[in-house]
Amino acid sequence: MRVAILAPVRLLGDGLARCLDGTSAIRIIGVVRTLEELHELVSSSLIDVALIDMTQPIDLDAVRLLAISGSNVVLIAMGLKEQRQDIIRCGRAGFVGYVSRDSTVEELAKTMLDAVAGRLACPEEISGALLRALFRQTSDPAPDGAPLTKRESDVLQLIGHGMTNKEIARELGLSVATVKHHVHNVLEKLSLPRRSHAMRKVREKPWLLG
Repeated sequence: MRVAILAPVRLLGDGLARCLDGTSAIRIIGVVRTLEELHELVSSSLIDVALIDMTQPIDLDAVRLLAISGSNVVLIAMGLKEQRQDIIRCGRAGFVGYVSRDSTVEELAKTMLDAVAGRLACPEEISGALLRALFRQTSDPAPDGAPLTKRESDVLQLIGHGMTNKEIARELGLSVATVKHHVHNVLEKLSLPRRSHAMRKVREKPWLLG
């Protein structure tokens, strides 16, 4: 099993790599510190599992881009507080497994093996919450004009200022690919054909930004 580790704290990433490499048929391919570096590693190498440290701020929209990139990499969140909403948000971003902050290295290795095999183990109250969230998502029709997320509103505001994707990425500390994804979602949710229409709309109707 070929594994990549994303850990902004180098000491954690390097230490975890040393603990895992060679155990339970695990081979560490690389340790990176940013999502952009993880994207590059997944694009250039055969990776089965990506471990992502969730004790540090992580852009879940950028994680979702990786999940839908077609690479088939299994994403596992490390260090989650075992709270329903956090786990549901991670599931929506594309994570298929997680370990809590109290987990051991052995439990992490087992979680990776289970995730690759398509198994997810979690407490009963968490699994119940996941099922309820899935039910609501599939039973309630999506309303026309779905609300913008906080990040999409930020992007729309900067579009209204006439900024390019590159300028928006620099302003918000995101990758250009992530900004393009947000712009696409904004145009789709507002039923607008072009970026120039979004610029005009936000200037005419600033309340769209919430």
